[in-house]
Amino acid sequence: MSEKRIKNIIIIGGGTAGWMSAATLSRILKNGYANITLIESEAIGTISVGEATIPQILTFNSMLGLDENDFVKKTNATFKLGIEFVNWSQIGDSYIHPFGSYGIDMEGVAFHHFVLKENARRKARGQAQLDIEDFCIQSAAAKKDKFMRPIRAQRSVLERIVYAFQFDAVLYAKYLREFSEHHGTKRIEGKVVEAHQNSETGFVESVTLENGQNIEGDLFIDCSGFKGLLIEKTLKAGYTDWSKWLPCDRAVAIPCESVGEPIPYTRATAHKAGWQWRIPLQHRVGNGHVYCSQYMSEDEATQILIDNLDGEPIAEPRHIKFTTGHRKKFWDKNVVSFGLAAGFMEPLESTSIHLIQSGLARLMTLFPYKGIEPAEVDHFNRSTLIEYERTRDFLILHYHLTKRNDSPFWDYCRTMEIPEFLQTKMDLYRTNGRIFRDNDELFNETSWLAVFFGQKLDAQGYHPITNTVDSKEVERRLMHIFDATKQAADVMPLHWQYIKDNCRA
Repeated sequence: MSEKRIKNIIIIGGGTAGWMSAATLSRILKNGYANITLIESEAIGTISVGEATIPQILTFNSMLGLDENDFVKKTNATFKLGIEFVNWSQIGDSYIHPFGSYGIDMEGVAFHHFVLKENARRKARGQAQLDIEDFCIQSAAAKKDKFMRPIRAQRSVLERIVYAFQFDAVLYAKYLREFSEHHGTKRIEGKVVEAHQNSETGFVESVTLENGQNIEGDLFIDCSGFKGLLIEKTLKAGYTDWSKWLPCDRAVAIPCESVGEPIPYTRATAHKAGWQWRIPLQHRVGNGHVYCSQYMSEDEATQILIDNLDGEPIAEPRHIKFTTGHRKKFWDKNVVSFGLAAGFMEPLESTSIHLIQSGLARLMTLFPYKGIEPAEVDHFNRSTLIEYERTRDFLILHYHLTKRNDSPFWDYCRTMEIPEFLQTKMDLYRTNGRIFRDNDELFNETSWLAVFFGQKLDAQGYHPITNTVDSKEVERRLMHIFDATKQAADVMPLHWQYIKDNCRA
């Protein structure tokens, strides 16, 4: 079997996807198992707008064995407790999609059913409704600009703090490059101009650089961005277009100066034909406007972004064109694609880096011998497609579940037909507040509930088992959790102070 092993792995393209791939492979394929080479050209720019992450990145960092304070310092990172969505249901509304759960489950029933039961009682009496965000430590802390890592504190919500990061994507790629090269990855500066396939199998055998150098490999990782130099240009994998559900197809990005201390969450503000991201880092703020060119011009989109910056711009606007969707084959023959080469979904829920991470984990689980078994490739592609589709549906939810009727764009999103899976999710919640996680989909019950609750999808009922608990007892329990959450948030340090004390760049 040793004669059949993959000996030479070639990564095409650097950036976040390329160096995450190199870091993973060099960390796991140790003791000289395989030679890992990454080819990138300084002349080819990277998109580098994906500066926010979700908590799964902690698993990635742990796998690499990174020191978290060092990682935060060297990437100018801040901590992230969730995402604030502004103007999505209606202009003037806002809510937080937090990392972490709401309250605690009781009587074998999800916590939110007790909130629905109590709110139904309050509505009948004309009383103010409970806000489910008040029962989540991440939401409560974010509103106060507080942060700390979880600590051991018996029966305290401070044990349950879940977080991610906001960082400079260019510095992140540099950080992973240093890690990868330290662990044996060889970097070659150059631009790939041609790929050579085996005449019988169609496998890619080598690539030629602009300077004439020919580099052979057994397995190729395509991280060459939208072009997909190997997966598309060479192997013609094809592309599935999802723009009928996610119609935004342009973005403009501008970093700006910080005018205050960085907050521990990302903000997504809906505009009349798209939305604006705001990602606070230690040294600046990342900003961008994702929009639909059918309903808005480039000039108007750029002006809206400039008008809504906190501080002075520190770079010229960068314009990006994209088509939401994915390669019909993520893995074809001996080429596996990651990042923009594999597909694109706008960064509304900060999923881009995670999709690279999960794809790499899937590859390592199915890591092949030479020859590559078709059954393993098929399984990789099926699993990846399911993850992409479930992520897509969660993004569609934000657009479709709106009451906005102030522009043709929102009229389209509100009335468009949606995938069956998403419709079922909405119907289950609308009837009796049911939320089920399907086949280990990325977004759990908390995430779906955050958007359902935040964008005002009213549940007509709640789980009947909640009726086994007296209404006064339900209220008592809820107020106890409310108080405990508030008190925990109050004692947490300010986010910026925590960074200063532990990991300031």
